[in-house]
Amino acid sequence: MVDGILLLVDAAEGPLPQTRYVLSKALAQDLPVILVINKVDRGDARAEEVLHEVEQLFLDLAHSDHHLSFPVYSAVARESRSMKGIGMPAPDADLAPLLDAILEYIPVPNHDIDAPLQALVTNLDASDYLGRLAIGRVISGVMKKGQQVVLCQKPTADNPQPMLKSKLSGLLLFSGIDRVEVQEVVAGDLFIMSGIEEVEVGDTIASAENPVPLPRLEVDEPVLRMSFGVNTSPYAGRSGKYLTSRHLRDRLKKEILGNVSIKIAETDSADVMEVAGRGELQLAVLIENMRREGFELQVSRPEVITREIDGKKHEPLETGTCDVPDEYVGAITQALAPRKGRITDLRPGDPGRTIISFEAPSRGLIGFRSLVLTVTRGTALLHQALNGWTPWAGELPHRTGGAMVGDRIGTATAYALDNLQLRGTLFVSPGDEIYEGMVVGENSREEEMVVNAVRAKEKTNIRTHSHDDGPKLATPVTHTLETAIEWIGDDELVEVTPDAIRIRKRFLNLEDRKKNNRK
Repeated sequence: MVDGILLLVDAAEGPLPQTRYVLSKALAQDLPVILVINKVDRGDARAEEVLHEVEQLFLDLAHSDHHLSFPVYSAVARESRSMKGIGMPAPDADLAPLLDAILEYIPVPNHDIDAPLQALVTNLDASDYLGRLAIGRVISGVMKKGQQVVLCQKPTADNPQPMLKSKLSGLLLFSGIDRVEVQEVVAGDLFIMSGIEEVEVGDTIASAENPVPLPRLEVDEPVLRMSFGVNTSPYAGRSGKYLTSRHLRDRLKKEILGNVSIKIAETDSADVMEVAGRGELQLAVLIENMRREGFELQVSRPEVITREIDGKKHEPLETGTCDVPDEYVGAITQALAPRKGRITDLRPGDPGRTIISFEAPSRGLIGFRSLVLTVTRGTALLHQALNGWTPWAGELPHRTGGAMVGDRIGTATAYALDNLQLRGTLFVSPGDEIYEGMVVGENSREEEMVVNAVRAKEKTNIRTHSHDDGPKLATPVTHTLETAIEWIGDDELVEVTPDAIRIRKRFLNLEDRKKNNRK
């Protein structure tokens, strides 16, 4: 959608992990780059050092020699001042040097209005009234409202050149931050189009008379998947508004209208759908949004999507950058070691902080974000990105203890929990409602333990000081959505409702669990 980029870097912070990611995408498209070092008026600005860091970044990411030659500008964007090179813009300076640089270094779009229509879809959006919206750029020709076009879709083994005839029912154009309805857009313009529900990122919208697809834009594939199912616990329907599989399916289909990185698939059960995404955090955000909207559902532990390469099983590999205070560097490296993580770079960051670069299998980083925030007391910054595929790393450690599973429905009592806390860690407090098959704690041993967490103290006529002392309970572990998803095993689910997050077994009844284990 663009002919060049302005790489904006803070004069104090320098290039951040997301800077590396977006720059790698731009250089892969061979786009010209203008470097803008902003906020040079900050008291802690270090423009010269930041320039050297950016140059090192280009050395790491460049695909050819001409990528290493780029113009550099300094700016104080808040005051609309800029200058060429490194320095402080004059008090009476303006943004004219930067605007002139765009005219000088960014090539003029070369589009033919008279050629047959070719438009590339680069993004998706959704509208409650128009359905799926395709966003992209017209490469050649003219696109008109109501026009008959051909959608050139992604080739498959069965259909190497799939083409779908359709009609453009709506056409909009960007005007600043607004969208205005128009009758046509010409080559070089950005467009928003409605009327083709089957459109995907990378598809070409071509003329019906001469449909020629453009080189396809590839989108990073999902790396994790989870199952989303209807809530089947005894407490289902108490707080949610949307409870059925129809509600769940409609909400997920609405999500994929504008979210290109989410994929859904049917399963053997009509009440369960498989949802794939780029990472654990993205899926957790989707679940949290659904919970706040009034949905009740139950989700499984994330699992990685594997590939077979050269006859061997491979799994996704991620690179990460963690910016932490110096005293927590050891904690981060210790947390990465059992997850098959490898430190690739260790360098000083801001005063008192260290930047740790690492790579690890996506499977090993499930729950890593919440662990990092815990061990660093919320002072760490973490960024992750997919970095290809790596051979299967083998078994990775999970939790060490089994689950304490309630054996009946009722209200947890302090008397029962006082006895149970000697055997592990509790997840519930006195007064919490529990049911058969709900996980109430983690056993200190590996095996599952079925417990009675609702047992009340027997009433007797004995009155002694020791008998009348109230139980002293430790503070229970309160699971968030992210920690619950990371903690559960393959035979467990997380029940998500607007007012509660509970961990439960897939099969609530003990006999059903035994039968499933025998199978």
